Amino acid sequence: MKVATQNSPNILISQNSSLAQSEPREGKNRLSSVRLSTQHQFPKKLRKAMGQWQLYVLMLPALIYFAVFRYVPMYGVQLAFKDFWPNLGITGSPWVGFQHFVRFFNSYQFKSLLKNTLCLSFFQLAVSFPVPIILAISINSLQSTQLKRVVQTVTYAPYFISTVVLVGMINIFCSLNGGLINQIIQAFGGTPIHFLGEERWFRPLYVFSGVWQSMGWNTMIYLAALSGVSPELHEAAKIDGAGKLQRVLHVDLPQIAPTIVTLLILNAGKVMSVGFEKVYAMQNSMNLSVSEVISTYVYKVGLLDGQYGFSAAVDIFNAVINLILLVTVNKLAKKMGGSSLW
Repeated sequence: MKVATQNSPNILISQNSSLAQSEPREGKNRLSSVRLSTQHQFPKKLRKAMGQWQLYVLMLPALIYFAVFRYVPMYGVQLAFKDFWPNLGITGSPWVGFQHFVRFFNSYQFKSLLKNTLCLSFFQLAVSFPVPIILAISINSLQSTQLKRVVQTVTYAPYFISTVVLVGMINIFCSLNGGLINQIIQAFGGTPIHFLGEERWFRPLYVFSGVWQSMGWNTMIYLAALSGVSPELHEAAKIDGAGKLQRVLHVDLPQIAPTIVTLLILNAGKVMSVGFEKVYAMQNSMNLSVSEVISTYVYKVGLLDGQYGFSAAVDIFNAVINLILLVTVNKLAKKMGGSSLW
């Protein structure tokens, strides 16, 4: 027993030393096994990707489009920080830092441009966003399949009218002399209204004509979301005595809420990007004080006046505000309901 107790420390020391020597070996073996597994996995992933090459071919046009028209033009972002001279080129023009941004912020037009852009954008968002939801729920509630197709066709058709044609229709219908709307007003004993010449009518004409043009097309996403609602939920609601309105409020809307939140976030990221073509086509000297937005200002200053660096700075400011609004609305949506883009 004494001999055993005397030799036991040496035995423990030898065991510890053997364990200490075996641990680095096991670590090396684990690293080598991980490397081998990753080396074996990579060819498998490559073979799996090559087996689905048709899908990548379908993605290729979209990738080329974004690469050519979205990422390559980012090279010209440096114009916003340079005093651009065409004979010197983009890289050869001198740097001016944030001079163009300071000039825009100190401009007398800054407040009016920002106000007009935000007012028109939020007015358009407040009116045009809920209309497709209401229309989609109404179409989904129809029992007749033929009536559904007729309503969808009638509401989809205006989307394919070009912006120039739409503005031409507005000019004809709202004309002071012989316009359809003014003829109706006169038939009821009213006085003709110069819709295109009065500032207070520019925003309603712009927004409601846009709602008429795009509401049918925007219902497609909501109709697709409503098609995924389980009929069993409606049957259970009917058994509980719920009417159509209650089923819409407590079945349909909660089921498509993630889609609504996602589209709201995307629309919030385009608040500052008011459509240039339509605003510019409807713009005239009599409504210029409310119709001059950032996009039309960039066009006039950049392309017509040749101030490329200054117009690039204004456009970058516009994009930064859109990004801030997108991130803010996404965080608010995530905190309130859990649905978000990321």
